[in-house]
Amino acid sequence: MGIFSFLESVGKKLTGNDHAPKSADLKKELDSYNLGTDKVDVNADGGKVSLKGQVKDQETLEKITLAVGNAHGVSQVNTDGVTLEDAGREKEAVFYTVKPGDTLWKIAETQYGKGQGAKNTVIFEANKPMLTSPDKIYPGQVLRIPPLS
Repeated sequence: MGIFSFLESVGKKLTGNDHAPKSADLKKELDSYNLGTDKVDVNADGGKVSLKGQVKDQETLEKITLAVGNAHGVSQVNTDGVTLEDAGREKEAVFYTVKPGDTLWKIAETQYGKGQGAKNTVIFEANKPMLTSPDKIYPGQVLRIPPLS
């Protein structure tokens, strides 16, 4: 996939301070989502994180990128070292950075077109388990916006 940028000043704090999380903290957080990341290594160097290993598919790769990138203190995630077990022809999702005043409904209308706000459930489902409620998004957070079938 490549290298992705994130706002390091926002996101879930994995440590009790404002410093960038360590590799072990990020790996623990990643594994807590049960995305099948047992074959993924996390290497953090300050706010820059490199992922290496193997995951099931494109969707899983996108989710682990966001799970790590949306951690407080992470500014960049490099996924070049990750391979896919099922390298099908899945279309890559768009990554969208939440702006002040955004709701999933508004994001769906922006990304899928006017009158498509009800597709906000597609966005919510695409970001589970990192999102636990459609109302708990915050400015600076990056979300997966999958293509519509």
